[in-house]
Amino acid sequence: MTVEKDTMARQAKKLMDQADTLAQFSADEDAITRAYLTPQHRAAHDQLAQWMREAGLETWQDSVGNQWGRKVSANPIQSTLILGSHSDTVTNAGKYDGNLGVILAIETLALLVDEAFPFHIDVVAFADEEGTRFNTTLIGSSGVAGCFNPQWLDVKDADGISMAAAMRSFGLDPSLAGSDARTPEETLAYLEVHIEQGPVLEAENLPVGVVTGIAGAKRFQCQVKGIAGHAGTVTLDLRHDALCGAAEMIMAIETFAQQNGIVATVGKCEVLPGAVNVIPGETHFTIDIRSLSQVTLEQCSVELLAQLADIAHRRNLSFDYENIYQAEAVLCSDQLQRQWAEVVESVTQNSPRFLPSGAGHDGLAMTNLTEIGMLFVRCEKGISHNPREQVMEADVLVALNCFVQMVKSFR
Repeated sequence: MTVEKDTMARQAKKLMDQADTLAQFSADEDAITRAYLTPQHRAAHDQLAQWMREAGLETWQDSVGNQWGRKVSANPIQSTLILGSHSDTVTNAGKYDGNLGVILAIETLALLVDEAFPFHIDVVAFADEEGTRFNTTLIGSSGVAGCFNPQWLDVKDADGISMAAAMRSFGLDPSLAGSDARTPEETLAYLEVHIEQGPVLEAENLPVGVVTGIAGAKRFQCQVKGIAGHAGTVTLDLRHDALCGAAEMIMAIETFAQQNGIVATVGKCEVLPGAVNVIPGETHFTIDIRSLSQVTLEQCSVELLAQLADIAHRRNLSFDYENIYQAEAVLCSDQLQRQWAEVVESVTQNSPRFLPSGAGHDGLAMTNLTEIGMLFVRCEKGISHNPREQVMEADVLVALNCFVQMVKSFR
């Protein structure tokens, strides 16, 4: 089947309109916020289910609230190919993070409605990748990949509502969460198209890029303790200023990351007691460390924390930390990278650009189930997790062409 150019262009415009529609399902009137097991989650998935049915797909909701659509094969002799991304957002989000990948997958199968495949093709809208409500990321894809953690059911949101209770209110049975996970034997591969969330493709004037892997991450909650005192009476040489110690640590984190080829970020910092005329006696801050190499991530985490402890010792401060999150680095399948590269070259007439993902994605969970392959779409200035997040319709058209050709390459 040859899809006419004007048909594809109409579909790309339709995708931009659909992204605008999904943006309306928000808990905030003047911003996009859509969290797990909320009325907005329900409304967005009802809309996605409608679009899936219009694309000729059979639809259902699974045990953790993911929305599915299936292109049924009359002769399924192979495992099922899964396409998808996530439908939830961070607080005050943009329109395209996750959501673009879901609607691209649906429209890909809409364009292939008359094509026969010897296997089922499923589209999934993962219900929670961001962890906005319960601070537990990848809930949706973990349920599919067989790594849903039952302890998550006891986690409570900011209003004291447990995940189990929220599931019951949503119409799900928490005792069944993850019970319908897929198996490796029944899964052919997982494919995802996602905005880059970085500036590389824009800097190189490229519409899409082939993802080589997803960086592993470790997050730490750090605590520096000194002695609070009067800002006017304690001389500088006698102070145990927790904020000054933390400031030196934060600069050391930046320098260490530059020297070791990783990325490290201090995203939160709290000063106690927090009075203008009191020497800070305690400071809390977070560290987010990422690397595409798991070995490098582990080694750098140990070395960096040791450096911070040395700074605290020299300043007569105490330093403690807690590892609050970790995700192992994963590599995209070499074969799927080659397939993506071939279709990118065919569609764009350019040599494919290979690049890693510094952001986490549902592929981190799905790699426990099957091989993963991802395609990035250029986004303006690399901005994401922000209302200014933007993509170009022309790039969406390229991505749609690539997705169609990628699915056809499995036949």
